[in-house]
Amino acid sequence: MKAEYDLSKMKSRRNPYASMLKKPVTMRLSEDVVAYFKSMAEDAGVPYQTLINLYLRDCVMHHRQVQISWPGKS
Repeated sequence: MKAEYDLSKMKSRRNPYASMLKKPVTMRLSEDVVAYFKSMAEDAGVPYQTLINLYLRDCVMHHRQVQISWPGKS
């Protein structure tokens, strides 16, 4: 094995799977929710969008269901 390799002549190429990794979406979130995740993300040293994604992924992996009950409905 060489001690050094000359990588300057290599051609770069895009990752063909990159588009399948994450899907950009637009969401409307309450300011307090965003502030909460931004604060937690700052403490953890990760971007807040990454933290939100990790939280949602955990919900998916554990099959968490939201229990919603509207006032006045049975």
